[in-house]
Amino acid sequence: MAAENNRQYHFAPSSQHHMAIHWHSFAIKDMPIREASLTARAAIVGRIGILMLSCGTGAWRVRAAMDTIARALGLTCSADVGLISLSYSCFDHGHHYTQTLSLPASGVNTDKLTALEQYVAHFEASALSLTAHQIHDQLDKIEAKPGNFTAVQAGLASALACAAFVFLLGGGPIEMFGCFLGAGVGNYVRRVMGGHKTTVVASTAVSVAAACVVYLLAFRFLAWGLNVAAAHEAGYIGAMLFVIPGFPFITSGLDIAKQDMRSGLERGTFAIMVITVATLTGWVVAMLVHLQPANFIPLGLSPLLLLGLRLVASWCGVFGFSIMFNSPVRMAAIAGVVGALANTLRLELVDLTMPAAAAAFLGALLAGLLASPLNRRLGYPRISLTVPAIVIMVPGLYMYRAMFNLGLNHFDVGASWLVKALLIVVALPLGLAAARIIMDKQWRHIG
Repeated sequence: MAAENNRQYHFAPSSQHHMAIHWHSFAIKDMPIREASLTARAAIVGRIGILMLSCGTGAWRVRAAMDTIARALGLTCSADVGLISLSYSCFDHGHHYTQTLSLPASGVNTDKLTALEQYVAHFEASALSLTAHQIHDQLDKIEAKPGNFTAVQAGLASALACAAFVFLLGGGPIEMFGCFLGAGVGNYVRRVMGGHKTTVVASTAVSVAAACVVYLLAFRFLAWGLNVAAAHEAGYIGAMLFVIPGFPFITSGLDIAKQDMRSGLERGTFAIMVITVATLTGWVVAMLVHLQPANFIPLGLSPLLLLGLRLVASWCGVFGFSIMFNSPVRMAAIAGVVGALANTLRLELVDLTMPAAAAAFLGALLAGLLASPLNRRLGYPRISLTVPAIVIMVPGLYMYRAMFNLGLNHFDVGASWLVKALLIVVALPLGLAAARIIMDKQWRHIG
């Protein structure tokens, strides 16, 4: 017991730019957490919040988890949540404790998010007899939970997702082959750079450039060996779509819908920054090697065959993106089913001349409606099922064509593509928000 208490007092300050917090130092006495000091209990609330935030979930879910823990500990909590930081105060019998916490970078980890949501759900039943040290030990294990996939596996997941993505955009086997190689190498490079804690701007630019160059090399090889048409070079756009910041995009819209303006605007700004860096990098590479974002060559498939292939490609794309978000294989497969149904509905509606934004809204709505019963039955977070399903609907092709034409001073064409992209980007979170309002009693109310 003495040894456990001594560790409270011998923590050296962190040498990191974002200094690590020694959470066990808040646990001064070994007693059940309900009997611990306000500081010790509030630290538990704050640590749960910052861990949830590190997984990429939105402000409403972070605050809901903090509120659940606070109520179990006899506290009242008020929190202000951003993209990588949160400020909160805990109140107890006229006293209060305030803390500000931050992360070094934004990230996504659906597996860890699932573990945290389950921990929060069972906290009152299982943890109130534990000491603060014991609770922090449990949270240490969740925080240290390793990723499910290596950089090579993440690269292969990206390759699968982007090959499926480019088919759904209208590409054929040649474009899919080039995207498979380009996106696989690109995301592998991004994962390796992320492991070295490289800033997101640098890792995005380098990985997109690598993806475009690898696609070009694959295309040149096919052109030399099989004499393929030059029009197939248009598929290089699909090779860079692995960088689409799906979680920030979608949670931005959901947070704004719940009037969490700070979090929503910060997430939206982050997503715009990533998209801007990616599209600018792709444009520069295209200028250097003379690639053109032309239209895809028509595949000439029958409506029934196209429907079946869209279902398969949508499942593969969503499954790949889910793996990139560190979802376990079973969760990724279930998200793939949700995405296959929702995205195929969207594409079929577009073929029936429905405006793309309206079709995107209905596709996202269906994804949200399907995710709610799966959440209740399987315990997977809704966001872990819906965001991968929605990412494949994000108009990365439109965004790139907008940047390409704006860069060439073709402002009328660039603005047209940009407006089309913005309408779809707005429609997607609105569809999910509508589904949450319909299916989630807690989410539909302000209080």
